[in-house]
Amino acid sequence: MSSQVAAATAVGNVTSAMSAANSAVNIQKMTKEMTEFMKQNETMDLKEELFNDALADAFDGEDVEEEVDAVTDQVLAELGLELAGQMEGINVPSKAPPVTEEAAVEDDALTSQIPDLQSRLDAL
Repeated sequence: MSSQVAAATAVGNVTSAMSAANSAVNIQKMTKEMTEFMKQNETMDLKEELFNDALADAFDGEDVEEEVDAVTDQVLAELGLELAGQMEGINVPSKAPPVTEEAAVEDDALTSQIPDLQSRLDAL
């Protein structure tokens, strides 16, 4: 019975607190401010989209890439670095170098230690 009285008292306190909160809040003013916020937010989204489109149009072009390549070549030429044609004939390995027998033995030794290390780790 006392728990029901405590619950009823708590509900009464919550009701009075909600009434005080409702009387302190001006619903019409809040609605007006939220509507204005939504309008400003939409305007900001549109401006952002237009700005992004303008940047994309300004920097997405074949001419830009050609201009960048030309400026890069000019800077490298001023530094005395002629890269055109120097990259031809460079021996680039097409696969990993062969594993030596010593490395294979070392790998096997390390692999055999894994179960012991795992058991130590599990023991922690």
